[in-house]
Amino acid sequence: MSKLLEGHLAVVTGGASGIGRAIAKGYAEHGAHVVILDANLEGAGEVGQEILDTGGEAWSFKLDVTDRQQCLHLAGQIEEKIGKISILVNNAGINRRNAFTSDPDTVRTDWDDIIEINLNGVFNVTHAFLEQLRATKGRVINIGSIQSFMHVRTPNSLAYTTSKHGVLGFTKALAAELGKDGVRVNAIGPGLIETPLNENARANNPELIQTFMDHTPLGRAGKPEDIVGPAVFLASDLAAYVTGGIVMADGGYRTI
Repeated sequence: MSKLLEGHLAVVTGGASGIGRAIAKGYAEHGAHVVILDANLEGAGEVGQEILDTGGEAWSFKLDVTDRQQCLHLAGQIEEKIGKISILVNNAGINRRNAFTSDPDTVRTDWDDIIEINLNGVFNVTHAFLEQLRATKGRVINIGSIQSFMHVRTPNSLAYTTSKHGVLGFTKALAAELGKDGVRVNAIGPGLIETPLNENARANNPELIQTFMDHTPLGRAGKPEDIVGPAVFLASDLAAYVTGGIVMADGGYRTI
């Protein structure tokens, strides 16, 4: 396999499972050294060990992306002990499926938690690694969603849709600001991907699956591995003139 990412040090948040795990392993296969960050240190360690077992280089750390000081401290620690990063994947995120008309306390809690992790977390981690990325002319890949463009009613959380719209706006604005420094910033927009994040919804909400399948020309849900190709492309020199955009990996959902 060609080593498209050889010489790069990549950080992947939410790297213990799902899309983050697949990207971390895919980056290692393409030659990158990988730092896996997750609130679940045990899971992050397992992914790191899988990479080490296949001859790659990996480190794992626990991180709460909502803790700004922790993000700053860990970024400094990584630079000191491992080196300056040149790839950042902001993948950490949560979702809940309570409609806006649900119990008011539940809706307010959902809003606070989802915005704090999915949107503020992207800001916190990116800002913490900003100077490293400027120094290495790095690449930032933010994980958006089809809900960066629309609200999928299944039911679904208003906060999730809002957060993913925000991630796309952040991507475009940051690309405009950091282009002069040679830093590229892009997003990936997954559709329905079979991950632990939506495992309960897939098991207990057939309406959800049917809604997605009715709008997916490829006729299947995605796998985490389906996101690896776009993530490798955007992090590599193949995308040297690509910034401020979003690569959709949704099976064609938005075409119908």
